[in-house]
Amino acid sequence: MTIERIDVDVTSPGRNFVTAVVTTGDGVVGLGDGTLNGREFAVVSYLRDHVAPTLIGRDESQIESIWQYLYRSPYWRRGPVTMAAVAAIDMALWDIAAKKAGVPLYKLLGGASRTGLLSYAHASGTTIEKLNEAIHGYVEQGFRAVRIQSGVPGLDQIYGVHDSAPGGKYEYEPAGRTETGAAMRPAEETWDTAAYLRHLPSVFAAVREEFGGDLRILHDGHHRMSPIEAARLAKDIEPYAPFWLEDCTPGEDQTALRLVRHHSTTPLAIGEVFNSVHDYQTLITERLIDYVRSSATHAGGITGLRQIMTFAGIYGIRSGFHGPTDVSPVGMAANLHLGLALHNFGIQEYMPHSETTLSVFRTSYRFEDGLLHPGETPGLGVGLDREAASRYEYQPAYLPVNRLRDGSVHDW
Repeated sequence: MTIERIDVDVTSPGRNFVTAVVTTGDGVVGLGDGTLNGREFAVVSYLRDHVAPTLIGRDESQIESIWQYLYRSPYWRRGPVTMAAVAAIDMALWDIAAKKAGVPLYKLLGGASRTGLLSYAHASGTTIEKLNEAIHGYVEQGFRAVRIQSGVPGLDQIYGVHDSAPGGKYEYEPAGRTETGAAMRPAEETWDTAAYLRHLPSVFAAVREEFGGDLRILHDGHHRMSPIEAARLAKDIEPYAPFWLEDCTPGEDQTALRLVRHHSTTPLAIGEVFNSVHDYQTLITERLIDYVRSSATHAGGITGLRQIMTFAGIYGIRSGFHGPTDVSPVGMAANLHLGLALHNFGIQEYMPHSETTLSVFRTSYRFEDGLLHPGETPGLGVGLDREAASRYEYQPAYLPVNRLRDGSVHDW
């Protein structure tokens, strides 16, 4: 059959999501996630005005050909807006293909390579004591790996740091909502790299003392260090055997990771802001990283992300797909199906969506004993209640801006 209709839905059940709804001539519907945090309508316009009109009447089963058409045919390639739009269509077509085959998507991607996907939670606290409380809550839920983020003495609110609710439940949405009538500006936070570098090794030491060596602990640097600062941190935390140090320095200059690699054996992860295999070329061929952090939503869909992981697999590099709440449940399911099929899977980030979000996006993936599984529902296994979605109108929301103490804009 052929593509008969492409709708682009925008809904905000707790946060903003962009969903491509592709309908075939025989009535099969596929969903794709095109959410780009803080720039949602750029993707909406790209899909509605520039992509959808070119795909009506095309054979929806030609997934690879359509991906290449959307990627290679335009003069302007790559970039987060383009690749999020490509991702939305690509996921929807894979969803349709698996629904027509009557199987969960991972079976079209080569079948399961494992029984489940090792997942990590977000544990944070304004103090080390609060952080440890949060970690205990997640360990009790069955998590075997946690990302640890802590407040820094002398600094106020820091992105990614929040005291969790009892039981380790992570109720924190960092994308700030704009008040009615207020200026549409992101919140601004103050940062001090030197204070952070002095404090963080003590955080790792305290967590290891509390939880021993079996718990996998990860940390996100949020691109805030220079290469030499990142090298220092990687070396300082090396005795505590971190699972990885993520985004230790901005990723635009891939060669910067050479310096970090030279000074430490701490595993490195990067790439949640990357959107194509070309962003990884030096990092992969020189083995400067250990984990790929892209998501299907921001790297051209399942087809684009599989390209990256095939390339990475040649060099023994594993996946660590981005799984925050600004990837919709549709995008999360795409990550899970691909991760289950990949030989070089590493770990999956798991920041559960709110109950409000899950009242709009009905999921079949499950979490048990530290592992995620995409489920056995045909397709991606996610349904969109469009009537419920229509009740949650778009609300402007932005992640914070980061400034140093002197007021200068810093990397976020």
